[in-house]
Amino acid sequence: MAKLAAVLALLTLLGSVAGQTGGYGGGGGTTPPTTYAHRGYGAPPAAGGLRVGYYDDYKKCPGAEDVVRKVVSYKDAGVKAGLVRLFFHDCFVRGCDASVLLDPTPANAEPEKAGIPNLSLRGFEAIDEAKAALEAACPGVVSCADIVAFAGRDAAYFLSNRAIDFGMPAGRYDGRVSLKNETIPNLPPPFANVDQLKQMFAAKGLDTADMVALSGAHSIGRSHCSSFNDRLPPSASDMDAKLAASLQQQCASSASNTVVQDAVTPYALDNQYYKNVMRRQVLFKSDAALMSAPDTMGLVRASAYFPAWWNARFAEAMVKMGNVGVKTGADGEIRKQCRLVN
Repeated sequence: MAKLAAVLALLTLLGSVAGQTGGYGGGGGTTPPTTYAHRGYGAPPAAGGLRVGYYDDYKKCPGAEDVVRKVVSYKDAGVKAGLVRLFFHDCFVRGCDASVLLDPTPANAEPEKAGIPNLSLRGFEAIDEAKAALEAACPGVVSCADIVAFAGRDAAYFLSNRAIDFGMPAGRYDGRVSLKNETIPNLPPPFANVDQLKQMFAAKGLDTADMVALSGAHSIGRSHCSSFNDRLPPSASDMDAKLAASLQQQCASSASNTVVQDAVTPYALDNQYYKNVMRRQVLFKSDAALMSAPDTMGLVRASAYFPAWWNARFAEAMVKMGNVGVKTGADGEIRKQCRLVN
C-alpha cells in the first residue's frame, strides 16, 4: 500500500506533465553495479547509429569505457563536476562532436573554447589523459566525442554515489569546426526565463522534462558571482534572504569570486537542487524560473520528493542530449588528439 501511495503521489505531483515522453522507471533501492549496465532507463533510441557497448560489441576497442571510467574515478569532485558540464556545453552548441575541446590555431584563432560561457570549463586534461591511453591501446578508433560522453556519464555516476548508472550509446565522430561566436546565442544563459529555456532546449530536440532533469546538474560545481549578482540586493529578487546575505558576503571582494551552487550537498549530484528550488535557495534566475510554470513546477516537486525517479530521469536526459547533432564518418573524423583536428 505504501508503494501504491507513493506512485499515486508522484502522478498527482506531475499533473499535466504526466504524459511527457520517456520512461519513469529505474533507479530503485538496490546498489548499482560498478561496471556499465547496458540499460537505458526507457530512454529514446540513440540517433546516428549510436549503440550502447559500441566499442565492445563491434570489437573495435574492447574495454574502452573502462579506461575512461578509471581516469574519471580518481579526479576530484571539482573536475568531475566540470566533466558533466563539459558534456553539456559540447552537445548544446554544434552537437556532441568534441568541438568544445579544440584549441586556438592560426587557422582558427577563436574556437568555441574561447567563448565567454566556456572560459570556466574544466576537465580538458582528464579527456586528454583518457584519449592518450586509448590511442596507445587502439589507435584511431575511439572518438573524443565519445570520450566526453563517457566521462560525463562516469562523473555523474561517481558524484551520485553510484546512484545514477546507465549505458551511454557511442559511435560518434569528432567535428572539424569550432567557432567562438556560436557559443553565446546557443547556451542557456543563467538569466533566461522559463519560456526561453523551453525554446532553447526544444531547438535541440529536448523537451520540458529533459530540461528540468538536466537542471539538476546545478547540484554540483561552483559559479562565479558575476553570473548571479543581478539577483543580489539592492536588485529586486525572490531569493531566500539568508542565502542572499551569505552570497553578498562571499562576493563582496570581487565578482570573479566563486561559490558552490548547492550549499547543502555541494559535492553530491542528487535531488537536493530541487529542494533548493522550492525553498528559493538557488543562484540563477533560470533556476528560480522553474517554479513559475505549472508543468515545470510539477517536475521540480516530483524530483524533490522522489530521488530514484529523478536519478532515472537525469539518466534518460543525458542519453537524449548525447543524441544531439551526432557526426558520422561523412562529416566527421576520429581525431588523433582531442585539441586539434587531424
